[in-house]
Amino acid sequence: MNEECIVFGIWGHPKAAEITYYGLHALQHRGQDGAGLIVNDGKTLKLHKDTGLVNDVFKRVDFSKFPGHAAIGHVLNMSKNGVEVDNVQPLLFRSFSGNMAVAHKGNIKNTQELIKELETEGSILQTNSTPEVLAHLIKRKGRAVNEDSVIDALKQVVGAYAFMILTDDKLFIALDPRGIRPLSLGKLGDAYVVASETCAFNIVGANFVREILPGELVTISDEGVKTTRFNLREPRKICAMEYIYYSRPDTDLNTVNVHAARKRSGIELAKEAPVEADVVTGVPDSSISAAIGYAEQSGIPYEMGIIKNRYVGRTFIQPSQELREQGVKIKLSPVRGIVDGKRVVMIDDSIVRGTTCRRIVGLLKEAGAKEVHVRIASPPMENRCYCGVDVTTKKELIAAKHSIEEIREIIGADSLEFLSQEGLENAIVTEETINQGICHCFEGDFPAEEGEKLAEMHE
Repeated sequence: MNEECIVFGIWGHPKAAEITYYGLHALQHRGQDGAGLIVNDGKTLKLHKDTGLVNDVFKRVDFSKFPGHAAIGHVLNMSKNGVEVDNVQPLLFRSFSGNMAVAHKGNIKNTQELIKELETEGSILQTNSTPEVLAHLIKRKGRAVNEDSVIDALKQVVGAYAFMILTDDKLFIALDPRGIRPLSLGKLGDAYVVASETCAFNIVGANFVREILPGELVTISDEGVKTTRFNLREPRKICAMEYIYYSRPDTDLNTVNVHAARKRSGIELAKEAPVEADVVTGVPDSSISAAIGYAEQSGIPYEMGIIKNRYVGRTFIQPSQELREQGVKIKLSPVRGIVDGKRVVMIDDSIVRGTTCRRIVGLLKEAGAKEVHVRIASPPMENRCYCGVDVTTKKELIAAKHSIEEIREIIGADSLEFLSQEGLENAIVTEETINQGICHCFEGDFPAEEGEKLAEMHE
């Protein structure tokens, strides 16, 4: 299951549940299918979750009835799967030896294999969610929930992931050995805060401390913070789509600000693929930064040629092609007074299936644009990423089966150019970046050992 979700956690604050609610609000862009939180009051774990947006899930919640010093929260995007409240995280597990709550983000590719092993041993799972698999692995053979049992469980999962495990007396945080998904530690007074994106720290008033390291297990309790290496750290490979599309512009990933990286990608794109035009516009929201960079480098004025309906979710993570098509129609509108009679450079962050880009080009031409030159601030996505972008098969990727000229004809653009891999790396990997490479779908650059395992699972 590919869950492009987020996690948020806090330990040591008297209003842990309320702060978690605001943290989830800051991370709503990662999913719109469900949200939940579990709070620890020192005696028990209390859960509230439902399907829908964060505000809808919690609008009737009286946080005075959710006291506690620790909490974990989750925002869910179920991609292609139906949304059932049982699959909304965090998941809560009660036992005689103690309570445990688990929240997860990422993509575990050997989930079905692990489920078969657990069922052979007599386990019966109630959901199709990865956190339940991890909970069973931790409690295998009746073990207590501690660092050893958590580490043993983590060593059995393959993929890109971040886990939060809340117990009666501890909060465990774990990141996969490649660090493909981001996770950061912050401080709010004396409390510790953990979030998928640093933009959540700004919302709740926390200060960034450091990145959670690949292959690191962080244990937070009233005694403080303890770190353990549960797997050998490998060269970091943050998913390039975190910079290109997923993350908020005000997030910092491995010391690199997302807006600044996107703007540099636009600058690189203008150097590599110039064109004579009258205006530059970006597809809201993730392409705006790159469009600003392209305009700045090219000298062509940046204009708001496309506006976005703020009350429609992200079209890429809609569960079906039909809904994606409809979503574009009601989500984006061209500004006729800006594009009519103009040669327009339309900047987009990426092309996955090509359907959204084709529709936007059509909208601009319907609004009177004389020419539409499409510039993509990432390379062609030619290969499936087993831990990143959620596509069922390589056949869904338009760049996997068509040349750039064929794609141009399909989307109806007057010209089409993509940023090179070198240009993308120049934008993302800076002198300040700490031990980072890019894991991306563009040329099949996935960690070799893990890629072989995951490819075998998909045969």
